[in-house]
Amino acid sequence: MPKRITSKDLAKLAGVSSATVSRAFSAESRISGATRERIRSMAQEHGYQPNAIARSLNMRRSGLVALVVNAIQNQSEAEQLQDLVQRLQERELLPIVLCCGAHEDRLQLMRLASTYQVDHVVVFSDMISLEDAVKIFHTARPIIVSTQPLQDDSVSHVNVEGGKAAAEIVDKAVRDGRRHFAYLTGRKSSWIDKVRRAWFADALKEHDLAFEVEGHGDYTYDSGLKEAVVMLRRSAVDAVICGNDVMAIGVRDAATHLLGRKVPENLAVVGQDGISMAAWECHNLTTLALDQAAYIGAIVKMIEAEQAEDHKTSVVTIQCRVRWGATC
Repeated sequence: MPKRITSKDLAKLAGVSSATVSRAFSAESRISGATRERIRSMAQEHGYQPNAIARSLNMRRSGLVALVVNAIQNQSEAEQLQDLVQRLQERELLPIVLCCGAHEDRLQLMRLASTYQVDHVVVFSDMISLEDAVKIFHTARPIIVSTQPLQDDSVSHVNVEGGKAAAEIVDKAVRDGRRHFAYLTGRKSSWIDKVRRAWFADALKEHDLAFEVEGHGDYTYDSGLKEAVVMLRRSAVDAVICGNDVMAIGVRDAATHLLGRKVPENLAVVGQDGISMAAWECHNLTTLALDQAAYIGAIVKMIEAEQAEDHKTSVVTIQCRVRWGATC
């Protein structure tokens, strides 16, 4: 195995200081383009790679961002992570994804990640204790996203508000003659699912209506399909609001392919999240959609503020909108 060249060796070859070599590999450092290119070219020629671990010790920054999520097979979370990971990488930050859904000892998972001295933590998961997460990642300033707010001055929040958009959907459904509404929830323990249900329940109250039937899925297509068969066979439901888009697609398929119901002629189906698949022509789902660009943008701005050592915590609220489709 060939001997690795050090930064001091490269500096001697390039006729510059070790500090200049270090700056050449940092996007934020001030150095002329010609010098940066010359040093990087020589590094490639001689097989030099900067030591990120050593640099993080010197700078007291690891460049690591812990993303605490429920599961990445969920289409909504996967799309959000894809966008966030890309933006982090553009800023030379590296994500560590912690999937809590299938992990029994979630606290130990977070403790393991904390040993890598992560600079930032973004908590999407509602399967963990937020208080424990804040204690474990005590050297970072957690950003809590779309979960129950935590009363802690060291924590920033990105909240989601969809009451106005939910009212738009309900108002149109009522104008179209819908009177018998059902709600298909996801996990009973999900805080955001309870909030989402409340948006629609409040809108129904304005018309002296309420949910007549409720089903309990798990955010999967299969659960939407199965729960829809039960709900639609036992009641005269003419509108189903679902906790996410994937279950809504399952409800639509159950209604049309298994029960002979016409959507939207005699059954309206509404999803939530606004995933890209819901807009496919074969689904064309009406959904209460999250403004993902604004949502991920708010997280990135909070991380950038922390990097700039602007230690003021913040709370940002992202408004949802209606993405109309052929199912309502």
